[in-house]
Order: sequence, then structure tokens, then C-alpha cells
Amino acid sequence: MTRWIALALAALTLGCACTRTSLPPIVEPKRVFVIVMENHSYEEALQGAYTTELEKQVGVATNYHAITHPSVPNYLAITSGQTWGVNADIYRALPPEDIGHQLTSANIRWRAYMEGLVPGRCIDSPQPYDGDHNPFAYYGGRCPSNVVPFSELSRDLPTTATRFSWIGPDSCHDQHDCSIAAGDDWLRQTVGMVTSSPAWQADAVLFITWDEDSGRTDNQVLTLVLRPDVKHRVSAVSYDHYSLLATTEDILGVPRLANAATAQPMRDLIG
Repeated sequence: MTRWIALALAALTLGCACTRTSLPPIVEPKRVFVIVMENHSYEEALQGAYTTELEKQVGVATNYHAITHPSVPNYLAITSGQTWGVNADIYRALPPEDIGHQLTSANIRWRAYMEGLVPGRCIDSPQPYDGDHNPFAYYGGRCPSNVVPFSELSRDLPTTATRFSWIGPDSCHDQHDCSIAAGDDWLRQTVGMVTSSPAWQADAVLFITWDEDSGRTDNQVLTLVLRPDVKHRVSAVSYDHYSLLATTEDILGVPRLANAATAQPMRDLIG
């Protein structure tokens, strides 16, 4: 009897092990998409119907904070790991020490898709384009050829060649100058376009964050993390824009810049 019990337990253990190992593994991301919205707190961002819908389905960082006020230094933090002493929404030519130049040097294809951008006018394209929201124009004092009009995104999504995609809405669709509903509808269309494309598949990640809140001291903003093979999860770990850059650089295999070097990467939300 003891022998039969032992055999039964062994079979049960083996069955449980098989059940666990039969689950498909989460694929490590190889491509990164980033969308930055504007000037709303965590709670305000969730006034958008689509954003609320997403928040219930994807990864959510509930303790994520922007770096400072106003907008420009936060964009610099996300893309270079520091604010460069910029404390106003002004233009200043900066050294070419950002993720764009990193990727170019590493021969990794990247593009920034800027809504409203007129080719050759990355600083002064007409409104609702806002040059303050295009951080890649700052590094080296000009836009590299990787910065293109938003319309190029739909042409690139059928392929998997681009490993880093920055998607910049105009000043209406990023909720800076227009309603939360207007930006929320833009997100619905744009996220839908990305996540239904071949570039998405199983090995991509999309980060959606807000550059800063509406002026509060704690500067807490909503940050969502979408993966094709990861369902809803919530993280209360303390993250900020440097964490976003650190995570992106780790995925793409380039060294972390400035304050991203010591930032906590968002590993629990990407798989």
C-alpha cells in the first residue's frame, strides 16, 4: 500500500510540473514604443474613457512620478537621464548625449514620429506642433533625420526594423491645449494602430506616460505598460522618468545615461 501511495504522489508531482512548464514563457521585449502625454495628474488622466479601459487591462505603475516642472526638463529626463539645468519651457542646444544618439552609434534603427512636424522645421513647425515636446531637437542643436512626421508611423509598422519608436502627439492630442477627451480619442486610435500591427507581435512593449501632473507638489502621473503577452498587473514600486529611460536602454542593450544609471528599472511590469 505504501508503495502505491508513493507512486501516486510521484505521478501527481510530475503532472503538476508538466502543467507549470507547459505555460508559454513571456517573451523578452526587443522593440520599444513610447507615447508622452501632457500636464495631467494620475486621477485626471483616468477621466478619459479609453485610458480607464486600458488601465484595467495592462500594466500600471501606481507610484510613478515626473521629475520636475514644467514640461521641457521632463522630456530631457526621459531621453537623456538628466534635465541639464533647464527649468523652463525654452530651447537650448545641448550636447548629443541622449538615447537617440546612443542608438545611432550602436546601429540600432530608431525614429521619432512627431505629429504636425513639417520636414526641415523641427523647431518652428506651425501649431499645433510644439517644439518643446520634441526633445530630440535639443541634442546637438538640430533634429537628426530619425525625427519624421507622424504620418510615417503607419508606413513603418508593417515591418519590425524599427526598435525604438517615440510617438509625439501635437499640443491638442497630447491634452495640453485640448480636452482630456480629445487626447483620449487620439490614444485610442494610435494605440490601436500600433497593437494591431506586425511591429507589435510578441516582442514589443509600449509605455504611455504623462510628462508632468497639473502642478502638484508630488507630481504623480499615470504610466501604463502594454505587452502583447502580459495581462493586467499593478506595481507600487517607486518609479520616475529615469526608470523609464533605464528600462528602455536595458531592453535595447545600450548603457544607461546619467541618472538612469542608478534608477530602478520597471522589470515587474514588462514581464
